[in-house]
Amino acid sequence: MLQSKLPDIGTTIFTVMSQLSTEMKAINLGQGFPDFPMSEELTALVAKAMQDGFNQYAHMAGLPALLEAIAQKVLYLYNNTVDPYAQITVTPGGTYAIYTALTTILQPGDEVIVFEPAYDSYVPNVEVNGAKAVLIPLQYPGYSIPWPAVKEKINAKTKAIIINSPHNPTGSIISRADIEELRNITSNTGIYIISDEVYEHLIFDGLRHESMLRYPDLMERSFVCASFGKTYHCTGWKIGYCITSAPLMKEFRKVHQFNCFSCDTPKQVALAQYLGNKDAYLGLGSFLQKKRDYFQQLMQATPFTPLPSYGSYFQCYNYAAISNEADKNFAIRITKEYGVACIPVSAFYKNAKDDKVVRFCFAKKESTLQQAVERLSKISVV
Repeated sequence: MLQSKLPDIGTTIFTVMSQLSTEMKAINLGQGFPDFPMSEELTALVAKAMQDGFNQYAHMAGLPALLEAIAQKVLYLYNNTVDPYAQITVTPGGTYAIYTALTTILQPGDEVIVFEPAYDSYVPNVEVNGAKAVLIPLQYPGYSIPWPAVKEKINAKTKAIIINSPHNPTGSIISRADIEELRNITSNTGIYIISDEVYEHLIFDGLRHESMLRYPDLMERSFVCASFGKTYHCTGWKIGYCITSAPLMKEFRKVHQFNCFSCDTPKQVALAQYLGNKDAYLGLGSFLQKKRDYFQQLMQATPFTPLPSYGSYFQCYNYAAISNEADKNFAIRITKEYGVACIPVSAFYKNAKDDKVVRFCFAKKESTLQQAVERLSKISVV
């Protein structure tokens, strides 16, 4: 009989809620994908690339033109010069980049610090590599990092810390003060940083994205994972990249070349050209902030209590004024009774910690958000 490497893992809550949403013909504010069109210019560039014959394998590390365009973007945004050929690898999505980074560095018995609530791939990625996830809860309700707790958990087995900013599911972000704490903890150690920055451009209120790419000393020990799907509203494309120091990237590619080997060539050709349009990513924060603000304004007509969101596709809401139900039961009930799907935040904790909080995705058309909140406003207090 097969011995499972992930015996405690079942069907994800995202699959459960999306299936329920479909069955109930509900408005799906659960999964993080837009329902508005992506750039016609970018899709036209992909079609042209295919018509022009760019349909065979790209280089294992990525199309040279795309690697160069990413490096130019890093220099422009973060004033950091990276070698496009030695420090960047194109990957089939940000989640793949995170998995490959962890697989590159982990040995059985290693420990990885994971902050909860956490994107649901982190813990399984750690465990499938024979390592242990050391779970530290973020401080509710602002979901900030409790650095004294981190220092207590550091030991000789600590191999990595996973940082996610802007944060999924909460929309919190790390600050310059967090950077200093991270620097103090990891300097002169063998601790690596897995930096999940797939929402790097989706940041609000004039705040700055504190990328590891801004800090050369941190970048040398970091795997920075990014996503074109989140940047250009094409989550189904599953294309992203990883940036790290040259020695670490050499090891990363050893894993990558025998797993994925090469990513979608026509999309790489198109993205290499489209990255030259800086406005397309520089305007993303204000574009999504307008949707966040519109959603917040609409939600004032409901009994939900908003929690801060400074980035990403998401905003969390506390429903304690409505019901004392477990968050999963609450999410299922409102999907069935009111036709709006969300995600219970307990799903992002291994022990299912329940603060009576659910996550909504506001990366939707205004009409979608309006219809959803019209339904949510009818929720009765129980």
